[in-house]
Amino acid sequence: MDVIHSLLIPILDLQLLGLIALGTFAGIYVGAIPGLSVTMAVSILISFTFSWDVYPALALMIGIYMGGVYGGSRTAILLNIPGAPAAIATALDGYPMAQKGQAGEAIGIVTVVSFIGGFIGIFALAVFAPLLADFAIRFQPRDYFLLGVLGILLVGSLSGESLVKGIFAGALGIGLGAVGMDPLTFTERFTFGTDGLRAGVSFVAVMIGMFGISEGLMQLHTVNTPAVKQKIGRIIPSWLMVRKHLPLGLQTSTIGTVIGALPGTGGDIAALIAYDHATRVTKNPEVPFGKGAIEGLVAPETANNAAVGGAFIPMLTLGIPGDAVTAIMIGALFIHGLNPGPMLMVEQPDMFWFIVSALSLANVFMLIFGLTGIKAFVKIVEMPRAILLPVILLLSIVGAYAVSNSLNDVYWMLGFGVFGYFMKLYGYPLGPVILGVILSRLLDDNWRRAIISDQESLWLLLKGTLMSPLSLVLFASVVLIFVSKTPLWGMIFRKRAA
Repeated sequence: MDVIHSLLIPILDLQLLGLIALGTFAGIYVGAIPGLSVTMAVSILISFTFSWDVYPALALMIGIYMGGVYGGSRTAILLNIPGAPAAIATALDGYPMAQKGQAGEAIGIVTVVSFIGGFIGIFALAVFAPLLADFAIRFQPRDYFLLGVLGILLVGSLSGESLVKGIFAGALGIGLGAVGMDPLTFTERFTFGTDGLRAGVSFVAVMIGMFGISEGLMQLHTVNTPAVKQKIGRIIPSWLMVRKHLPLGLQTSTIGTVIGALPGTGGDIAALIAYDHATRVTKNPEVPFGKGAIEGLVAPETANNAAVGGAFIPMLTLGIPGDAVTAIMIGALFIHGLNPGPMLMVEQPDMFWFIVSALSLANVFMLIFGLTGIKAFVKIVEMPRAILLPVILLLSIVGAYAVSNSLNDVYWMLGFGVFGYFMKLYGYPLGPVILGVILSRLLDDNWRRAIISDQESLWLLLKGTLMSPLSLVLFASVVLIFVSKTPLWGMIFRKRAA
């Protein structure tokens, strides 16, 4: 009865219900604006809600979190500018659909599969939290390092035809992420004696420049081309389409939940791994991946929304944040006198079930708000390019400045926009650069921990990798990606086919 009572609290309390709805609506549009991240929105909320009761504060934060993860897909589809890193993979097939006049269909599909993925993640949180938390705690530093390398290689191999160019782009991103003060030794890295580089390079500025400004510069080549008229017929996908792609959605939702439950990972890695999974299991897609494949929308969007529920698993059961947003929520719980961790579910199970219920309601509101206002939203891509390009530039400048109210971020954003433009011209993928900046800290920290724990011996590190089943699987996956892009791999398969 206590469980049922806790589940009904946010449903029967109109104030809590309204806060969840408000948070979800706001999160969708915060997530859709590049530069206005969900992490930033939730962190700002703490200063406004620390005097509130814990339930209303969490209700608003959970709504923004759930809505924001979904919202990043809108500008990814319409403008090829991911509103959040988790939507980078969505842009690979969403934007080509918008260019064909299918933006409404793409957003409708993304909304429904995000709803499905969200509920699978929440179901896993409610049922398998202790089991998945136990699996997550098995990850060693070397496993997190390998997982980061795997994520960069995946997006590098998926974003372009050349793995070499993808690896170069990923390495460039890692190098940019390392700029600034070393968090362990407090020495300067790649600052070249410049004070402005000590704080590092904002990944938001890099992301907006690479995707927003570079896209605007690319479209200058076709500024006089008439805009594609979007077909806004049936927005809600048919049951036949949903049923066709449901098996893939269930697989990628599971991937998203497990990746989300790994501390420090999140929806961006989950979406990329899910997208790679879709390319491997989908034998004959109606449209090739990267050209507007429906599977290319189903996989990343089910995964990154399922990762929301997964991210709460280590937070509530171990007191370890699954991603940046749950790290902030841990701070909010401490402010309200709660101690997230193994004893939370024992001492205050009502809090656990309240969070499960609030996430479920936020997921429902995401579906409702996501399927409304699409006709107005897609008018963005029907604007004449002579009007749209200055708007993109203005939004990019505002988004870059809003991160830390710094003109330096705007200058970085413009510089990386020009650099990204030339990368596009010469066939270098941009996704690995962004992911490299984001994962640089994770790779750096866990490499150091791994090598220190193995007495700074590469042989002991390799031996530990080969002796651990989990590390071995991740290491084999990294090697497989390398080998699969070599001429030898193609020769083997051609001989087998012959």
